[in-house]
Order: sequence, then structure tokens, then C-alpha cells
Amino acid sequence: MHNVIRLEPGVRMSEAVVCNGMVFLAGQVAEDPKGDIVSQTRSVLGAIDRLLARAGTSKKNLLTAQIFLADIDDFAAMNSVWDHWIADAGKPARATVQAKLARPEWKVEIVATAVVG
Repeated sequence: MHNVIRLEPGVRMSEAVVCNGMVFLAGQVAEDPKGDIVSQTRSVLGAIDRLLARAGTSKKNLLTAQIFLADIDDFAAMNSVWDHWIADAGKPARATVQAKLARPEWKVEIVATAVVG
């Protein structure tokens, strides 16, 4: 039987699930969606840092990241924040796409997977 730990479970989903030495994050969005792409990206990456720490790991152990942008024209500005954040960590496999997000004020959503430890 697998030991499954659900972090910050809600009615619909958990913010993260830890199982078999892996942590799977739900899509993270900005806590305050009023900001521009730079502030929203910083907020999302901060949420990822926090959840990874709760799971006992860090961005150094990221395996994958899927980035959804409401407007692909924000790609360069989002990358400027991402590049600074990931500079001293292991670079995950990554994809970035334009997508219609669940709320119109969200500019970026990031889903990530990491190894625990």
C-alpha cells in the first residue's frame, strides 16, 4: 500500500500530493490576481517554494514544470522572473503554452512535480 499525503486538501483538490518520494503540485496561481505578469509570476513561484518546503523538498529537486499563460505575449516577462528564480536550482523539463485560465484575471498558472528530499 502506498503512503499518500495530501497537503492543503480542499473540497475539490489538494494543493500538493506526496507519494513514493514524489510531490505533485496542483496548478498554482497568484494569491492576488490584480498584478501584472511579473508580480503574478513571483506570487506563483513563491507558492511553489512554500508547497515544496512543506513536502520536504525544494526547487533544486524539480523534475517538470508546465506553465500556462493567458497571453503568450507575456512569455518574455514571465521568463525574466522564472530565470532569476531557477538560476541556482536544477532546471526541470518545462513546457509553456497559451491557455484560457479558469479566471480572467489570472495571467499565469504553473503545475510542477519534484522529488522529495
